[in-house]
Amino acid sequence: MASKIEKATNVRGEGDVVVVRRAAKELAGQLGFAAKDAEEVALAVSELATNLVKHAGGGVLTLREVEAENKVGIEAECLDAGPGIPDVEHAFTDGFSTAGSLGYGLGTVLRLTDEVTVESLGERERGTHIVCRRWRRRPSSRAHRCPFVFGAASRAHPRMPINGDAFIIKEWDGAALVGVIDGLGHGQFAHRASQTARRQVETHYDQPLEEIFRGVARVCRATRGVVMALARFDWERQRVTLASVGNIEIRTYRTAEPLRFMVRRGVLGIKTPSPHVSEHRWEPSYVLAMHSDGISTHWQWADFAHVLSEPPAAIARALLTALAKDTDDATVVIVKGAAA
Repeated sequence: MASKIEKATNVRGEGDVVVVRRAAKELAGQLGFAAKDAEEVALAVSELATNLVKHAGGGVLTLREVEAENKVGIEAECLDAGPGIPDVEHAFTDGFSTAGSLGYGLGTVLRLTDEVTVESLGERERGTHIVCRRWRRRPSSRAHRCPFVFGAASRAHPRMPINGDAFIIKEWDGAALVGVIDGLGHGQFAHRASQTARRQVETHYDQPLEEIFRGVARVCRATRGVVMALARFDWERQRVTLASVGNIEIRTYRTAEPLRFMVRRGVLGIKTPSPHVSEHRWEPSYVLAMHSDGISTHWQWADFAHVLSEPPAAIARALLTALAKDTDDATVVIVKGAAA
């Protein structure tokens, strides 16, 4: 990984926090970050600097330009000589604090950057070493027309006011990401878990799937946890990459060969296993259905032959209406070719 621009600042007080925040925003602008992305970089760096002041009595924050695999980004590195963090993973949880503050610092950093590593140096060396990176995203181009269309249908447990499920549909140049998230149980706590996971996915949609799952596991530690499946479509390569932890159902239709997908049991946020990731050929004529366990698994594509020519939202509604259980939240996502 190459680096060019680099600036280190001794952060001791609130005035230094303002200085590094401004420097981060200026560097992001120089590197071609969109205005919104530059603001997010500045906020993440501000949170890092504030943590140095509040929790460690100060430290050194270094900003640098980084390049890797045809990507350009900003790296922020913090090093302090404070007491360290007893539970590094817990520190990413919103609400965690060691100084009586609200404790949203590292949770915010995790949401606003693409890669975060934290090392607590222990009693002998003391201190904490944090490195985070945010990569510049290419502006969206209409030249890459998506050959797929997407639809979803979701509803809460019939006796609950809010939905414990969530779904993701995101398109950008040459790719799309869809997913289903199911918070454990139902009601407000399941809703909180699924929405926490959804926000993490939506702000990191173009990162490797393993990194997305790792981030979701971190932010969901203060929740009941979630199960989740994601599918990333690369239509220029005619490939789909699938990843999951937990019992989200994935089915395909019209594929040349049966898509063999292994389910990885577990819960994101609670003793989380690594996701099972696999890549498969994918053509616009294929159809994918993804649904939470609030949908009965006792169905066949032939049962819904009468709606398969309809838009994906209509297919999703048909499956939801026919198969949703009365004892759980239920969500269906459908992907099909735009001309199918």
